Amino acid sequence: MKSILFLADGMADEPLAELGGKTPLEYAKTPNMDKIAKNGANGLFLSLPEGFPTSSDVANMSILGYDLSKYYPGRGPIEAVSQGIKLAPDDIAFRCNLVHTKDGVLVDYSAGHVLNESAEAMMLDIQAHFGSDKVTFHSGVSYRNIMVLHGKEFSLNIECQKPDSCQGMKLSELDPMFTDNSFEAKITVQFIKEITTKTAEFLAKHHLNKGVKNPANSIWVHSPGKSPALPKFKDLYEGKKGAIISAVDVIFGLGICAGMDVIKVPGATGFIDTNYKGKADAAVSALEDHDFVYLHVEAIDECSHMGDLKLKLKAIEDYDSKIVGPVLSALEGRNDISFALLPDHPVPVKLKKHTRTPVPVAIISPYVSPDSITSYSEKEAEKGSLGLMKNNELIKLLLNIK
Repeated sequence: MKSILFLADGMADEPLAELGGKTPLEYAKTPNMDKIAKNGANGLFLSLPEGFPTSSDVANMSILGYDLSKYYPGRGPIEAVSQGIKLAPDDIAFRCNLVHTKDGVLVDYSAGHVLNESAEAMMLDIQAHFGSDKVTFHSGVSYRNIMVLHGKEFSLNIECQKPDSCQGMKLSELDPMFTDNSFEAKITVQFIKEITTKTAEFLAKHHLNKGVKNPANSIWVHSPGKSPALPKFKDLYEGKKGAIISAVDVIFGLGICAGMDVIKVPGATGFIDTNYKGKADAAVSALEDHDFVYLHVEAIDECSHMGDLKLKLKAIEDYDSKIVGPVLSALEGRNDISFALLPDHPVPVKLKKHTRTPVPVAIISPYVSPDSITSYSEKEAEKGSLGLMKNNELIKLLLNIK
């Protein structure tokens, strides 16, 4: 058996009055996702358990069945792996957003989805001006970048807020904090504050920010960690060969850490202008020499963080018609393929941030008996035969591993 997992980042939501009490997923036209629900079994999956950040790295590790208590390294080092950044034993890697602040408030976690070219140029300039034997900066995709602290003087015992959870909040309420009283932790917090202030002064004058609506006028570091050490996917799941398709470093990094083949599709952007057709075609092709394909699309998550309901509805319908539909059509009639469909976590457009609510799951497999559910949504999934799944229950069910 071969398997495809359709991962719609941030698709789950909450009922909205302007949609007549429906969620965006219920309201949108999704005939292909409904087809999976109607012909398969449905349920819920807890992707963001208590005790861990409400972040996509946690959620996607959960879906892949990794034991978070043993292996969760933080988002920074996962994305560093994707970028090919070699971390020494004492290095601490942070996710480093380019953000927009104004009048002492965090306004936009993505600086208006700053263009890749502009973000890369600004990160290179930050490295040139502020990089040292203590700190280095690395460009990623758009606002998603990396900062690495080098040396034993720095500590992981700090707490940094996720910027996509803090839009509209005062900067004075969002300072990093040390979680123990060690000298190293206090030095780390002090260093982060100082480098953030210095780079903000630099970015405020950067020529690429002139005339921009939401200029990238500050960095924001969070999700620190050291070099990850995950067991390989094939070793966890009876030698099955896996592939990951995405547009963002956090998913690529997980794939690399898991020993899966990473497939980068030209024109895949992580937003609504992504190359949907290229990603769908890549998934179908990958099944030829892989047992499992993880097909991740980021766009819906970004629309949700923006709080743009109209755009989220469009992104959901695009996902259905340009990803799920073409893949199902290309593989129609095949009896050797299982399909799973779910978001990694909810991002209610009213909140603009992740929540821990379990997400809806639908699975079509020769090894899973269909239930009576006829459409795919948060509410319908609650009634499904699969119940609430946790840990590695979902991935083992999809792969038919007892």
